[in-house]
Amino acid sequence: MRDNAWLAQKLNELWANYFPDVERRNNVFIRFKGRWKNKFGHIKQLKTKDTEVCVNGLFSNESVPEYIIDLTIAHEVVHYSHGFQSPHEKRFEYPHQGGIVRKELIARGFKTQLKDERKWVKNEWLKSYRTFCPSKAMPKRNVTSLLGYLRRL
Repeated sequence: MRDNAWLAQKLNELWANYFPDVERRNNVFIRFKGRWKNKFGHIKQLKTKDTEVCVNGLFSNESVPEYIIDLTIAHEVVHYSHGFQSPHEKRFEYPHQGGIVRKELIARGFKTQLKDERKWVKNEWLKSYRTFCPSKAMPKRNVTSLLGYLRRL
């Protein structure tokens, strides 16, 4: 079952396996939140100076491939390591400047998952979203803009 405890375990596993060089300089919490159609997750620093990573709550559904969740978590850890919403020194002016997140994910071994993610977004996300949220229509343009966003990473 995918719940916040499962998500915390995924974060710890991914951090240990792909980001062992990134020091956790504060408490990093993760949880499922929201039902977003055009974002997979976000990271923010709380008033307590802890960091919170949120993953799209729709991804708790087991029909969403696990690699989508892995990439979402890894994406946010890259932001953390670059000093965005974390105590690390900020390494870039903008969080996606020059495709730094994508480049870092590829360098850390996520190249295949990034390719699979693009296919999934293009071919499955709209159908999945409509299944999860039948009362909300998702125009094709939102999938197109999400694909454009993924290309810019």
